[in-house]
Amino acid sequence: MVPEALFYTKEHEWVKIENNTITIGITDYAQQMLGEITFVEPPEIGKEVQPHGELGIVESSKSASDIYSPMAGKVTELNSKLEATPELINQDCYEAGWICKLSITDESTEGLMNATQYQDYLKEL
Repeated sequence: MVPEALFYTKEHEWVKIENNTITIGITDYAQQMLGEITFVEPPEIGKEVQPHGELGIVESSKSASDIYSPMAGKVTELNSKLEATPELINQDCYEAGWICKLSITDESTEGLMNATQYQDYLKEL
């Protein structure tokens, strides 16, 4: 499942761009590879990140995986529901399971893949 309206990274994060805000989560492929999500360590509100900068950690029954920022920005919002129910990522990674939101100054999608490019990338794995 790869929604058309989003952008994707090679590290399997998805990005939804709305004005100067992006919403970030992990893809369906990532959550399947991780297995049952047991804990999410989100970034701190106000944290400033650069592209590919570490945002947080997702832990599962199989392993832990870093979450990277696809774009430069400042963390403005966290999905507080993940604290009590991290399995929302497994149940609905593209809607209820989003991880955080960033305020960005540059809306350039350079380095990000559209849905078709991401699907082609997954075929190579």
